[in-house]
Amino acid sequence: MFRLTRRYRFSASHRLHSPLLSEAENARIYGKCNNPYGHGHNYILHVSALGPAGGADGRVLNPRMLDDFVAREILDRLDHQNLNCDVEWFEGRVPTSENLGMEICRRLKRGWKNAFPGEWPRFEKVCIEETARNIFEIDADEIA
Repeated sequence: MFRLTRRYRFSASHRLHSPLLSEAENARIYGKCNNPYGHGHNYILHVSALGPAGGADGRVLNPRMLDDFVAREILDRLDHQNLNCDVEWFEGRVPTSENLGMEICRRLKRGWKNAFPGEWPRFEKVCIEETARNIFEIDADEIA
């Protein structure tokens, strides 16, 4: 078995602020990330698939097909967007990197079988690098 991981980049802004908390609680919990004007990140997204190398091309999957799938499902919707205002995925939710990773994983998992029919390759996980020190990973099996 091989794991193929492709790396993608996108830029987006957000404000970490929960409507369920007071202004003081938001400021205490989220600190500078609660800035009313928001802030941005140059995110790095890793998408991993698992499968045997085989077939006529000897690959786990065609990387170009994965690139097209990730662009259509994720990058085209998130790149240069304000996650709070421009992305319906976060309506009523705080766009933390954990929630971002969960939504990306959910959407890739939902469309995977249409894009890659058959038993292999299997969608394995996503990893979001918000900063060089803040990295979040979620396995596809953890998402319903």
